[in-house]
Amino acid sequence: MTADRALEVLATGPLTLVQDLGRAGFAAIGVGRSGAADREAFRLGARLLAQPYTAAALEVTFGGLSIRAHGDLQMVLTGAPAPAAIDGRTVGYFGPFALGNSQVLTLGTPQVGLRSYLSVRGGIAVPPVLDSRATDTLSGLGPPPVQTGDMLPIGPPPAAFPAVDVAPAPALSDDTLVLHALRGPRDDWLADMDTLVSTGWTVSSHSDRVGIRLTGEPLQYHAKRIDQELPSEGVVPGAIQVPSGGQPVVFLADHPVTGGYPVVAVLLDDDIDRAAQAVPGQQLRILMVRERP
Repeated sequence: MTADRALEVLATGPLTLVQDLGRAGFAAIGVGRSGAADREAFRLGARLLAQPYTAAALEVTFGGLSIRAHGDLQMVLTGAPAPAAIDGRTVGYFGPFALGNSQVLTLGTPQVGLRSYLSVRGGIAVPPVLDSRATDTLSGLGPPPVQTGDMLPIGPPPAAFPAVDVAPAPALSDDTLVLHALRGPRDDWLADMDTLVSTGWTVSSHSDRVGIRLTGEPLQYHAKRIDQELPSEGVVPGAIQVPSGGQPVVFLADHPVTGGYPVVAVLLDDDIDRAAQAVPGQQLRILMVRERP
């Protein structure tokens, strides 16, 4: 860590977290992976700054972040495109830019999408927990949520230099989000799997990094399953679980490692990142596929 390089937090918006790609390999002791909800947006930020994926970034939910640079820093914004400005001067997404000593970067509210990522060359150098700097909101592991007044240290820059001015990125949309899924291990618990596909779902305002709660016509358990109980079993990111109330939950980065409700489908891996950008109130549909592409 370089002592004179840091980010001073002036405002956090609804939620700002330190994230990397999470802590893999600890599920057997009850520790989930966590990490960036939109992993591809996080990875793009690291690649644009020519640094490894182990360099932690800030995940900003629904904008509102304001930071002041201590030292001259290079950074990049990816994910949901919130209006961004340095001392009132607009800056763009998906390309490196400089934030000079004492300059202030502010993010507004994204018009589409939910989570923006601020990557800094050198990474956010808070102390790691179980080999990761990811904040797990379910277990409380990792650094606490970023607070106004925090001074976030920045690590030393890598030896390689950025070689790309700007990168193409798929545009986010507030149209109906279509997510692709495979049938899950407990698909026989539903009276009719077709209802999962035919129903138009709405992203609930009670959604978070643990999972997206969907509202719509409740799904029904099969008659032979109504009086049965399912023991807890392992679950993965993208698992679509159906509690007894019939409103599905799509598990995201901070999902529990076990669950007692049936997992009737599982999102394709790329669609997990797309789901992480779903905004409360957005319409959502699930499309079943026969096999992984």
